[in-house]
Amino acid sequence: MRTLFATGASDLAEGSPARSLAHLAEQAAWCTPDSCGAAATVSTGEGTAEAPTAVTHPDLSALVSVQWESGEGPIPAALNSGRATGADDLLHESRWPEYRAKALEAGVRSSATLPYRRDGITLTITVYGFRPGLKVEKGCTATDVLGELAATGLARERRYREALVEVDQLDTALRTRPVVDQACGILMYVLGCDADTAFDTLRRLSQRTNRKLSDLAGALVRTRGHGLEAELRCLGDKGRPAGRAGAARDEAHPGRAAAPGTGHTQ
Repeated sequence: MRTLFATGASDLAEGSPARSLAHLAEQAAWCTPDSCGAAATVSTGEGTAEAPTAVTHPDLSALVSVQWESGEGPIPAALNSGRATGADDLLHESRWPEYRAKALEAGVRSSATLPYRRDGITLTITVYGFRPGLKVEKGCTATDVLGELAATGLARERRYREALVEVDQLDTALRTRPVVDQACGILMYVLGCDADTAFDTLRRLSQRTNRKLSDLAGALVRTRGHGLEAELRCLGDKGRPAGRAGAARDEAHPGRAAAPGTGHTQ
């Protein structure tokens, strides 16, 4: 579990979102009466062991860890139900034995967890108390408002990063398109096929050799296909129409199956 302390360095590559999560935990603890600390987690449903977590005190990280490990506790319960989950007095709590033991060992008697779901992300805020009776519910409270704003900000940040990735992919595609087109032209000449078959052949060769399509296309353009004639023909034959239609195409182009430089005339 990646844990962030309110006064510590970020353990996440993004940095800014990590500091925001730590600041959120600190503010939640400060805004909740009778709270001795707080924790904030972000889950995408892809494995809680790596869920980013911020706590206001090192001892609280163990309370979050035991919940991920056991799959029980107020945080997993809130994630599953989507509702606020708490324990008024852990001394008399029977639902989560491992969490209860770890909490009492740290001197925590009560806790409350609020979940916030946005676009595939679930943010949880958990506040802890040294005394029983700590209550934080959804509604017009400072802690709840913080959670709502933070969840919206995290979702917006995720969409922004996804958009940046998409723009980068589109930019790469535009820059590599000319060389891919040239490689397809070479394949069309070598195999005597159409553009769709040439691209499909290039794609299958990319998968077969575990190389990026753009890198393979660049190598093909540099070598003009020399050294790959046999493999290209094999892949091209697999992509050709079967039966009479395929034979008719071969008869229509009797000399185009030979690669340049092989000694065959066209």
